[in-house]
Amino acid sequence: MAQERWFTTGSRGASWLLRLLCLIGLGAALVIPSSAQGGREGWELCNRTSYVIEAATGRPDDEDVIVEGWARIRPGQCEVALPGPLKPGVYFVFARSSKAHRGGQRDWSGQTPLCVDTNGSFAVENPSSCQSMGMEPRGFSAVRVDGKGSSMTFKETELYDKSGQSPQNAGIQRLLNDAGIFQDVVDGYLGRESRAAINNFLAENKLPPSTTQAELIDTLENMANRRARQVGMELCNRTGNRILAAMARSRPDGLESRGWWMIDANLCVRAVDESLITAPHYVFAEMATDAGIRRLKNAATVFCTSRAQFAILGNQTCEQRRYRPEKFIETTPPEEGKLVYEFFESAFGPPQAQ
Repeated sequence: MAQERWFTTGSRGASWLLRLLCLIGLGAALVIPSSAQGGREGWELCNRTSYVIEAATGRPDDEDVIVEGWARIRPGQCEVALPGPLKPGVYFVFARSSKAHRGGQRDWSGQTPLCVDTNGSFAVENPSSCQSMGMEPRGFSAVRVDGKGSSMTFKETELYDKSGQSPQNAGIQRLLNDAGIFQDVVDGYLGRESRAAINNFLAENKLPPSTTQAELIDTLENMANRRARQVGMELCNRTGNRILAAMARSRPDGLESRGWWMIDANLCVRAVDESLITAPHYVFAEMATDAGIRRLKNAATVFCTSRAQFAILGNQTCEQRRYRPEKFIETTPPEEGKLVYEFFESAFGPPQAQ
């Protein structure tokens, strides 16, 4: 599933931290500057987007990096991710949107690979192998921090900085949509209908009219999270190996295929976070083994795929459109807008040499 990226700078390589610091000393590395923030110590992260953001940071520790997460930052909020005083140098940050938001998880990332625990809070000295620690690699942005009082801001295309606009308003609008309470354009302006929907929501949930925007955002996020778990498509890997998966379905504008999701053994991912229509859905998966690639047995319906992450309309003329045709298997129909598909070892055929 395609992810939006706002930051794409950094450095990678063997003994990457030492190499990065050497490059900085030579002036050859691209590093995002962190602006000065008077009056407060530490490294402050500010969220000027319409999303609730979860941030992970990396700080240098001799020749290693200590990675910590997740710091939750509401729209319009600033949070001190690393308390000061800090030594001047290069620090690292990766951020993702809350799973409560529909449309797939967004990230604010870079090109320095560090390990994170995607499922909960963590603090770890970055290991040489993420998988050995039960963690996953993510691309962090490298940021120059000049001692105490530094700050960094996450943004999206719309800045929400005109008169009457604010990231808080935009975040409330997005969460009203995500929670299924009121559909509104996310533009940072809370109009009459939006305010009426908020007042009705507060009254129905026995919340006082004095509820702050921060409290409202927290409540709406919890409700959107509950809603997200009740609908959509979940793909679960019940094998002992990592698999690569994709899905396909019918949309109002035609057939669509989407991928890829890398799913570790005994884990699940959400491939669709909206209510599913009662129509055929399809899945594809392959498993890399020492003997070769194993694919799903009895797969018969061809859809288009790509080497990179993709969302492709139509399942005809894949090769002419420079896509790769693959055979998908049809699932059981969704029930009440939800479908959980489990990949078991027995569903995969024998290894095929590549």
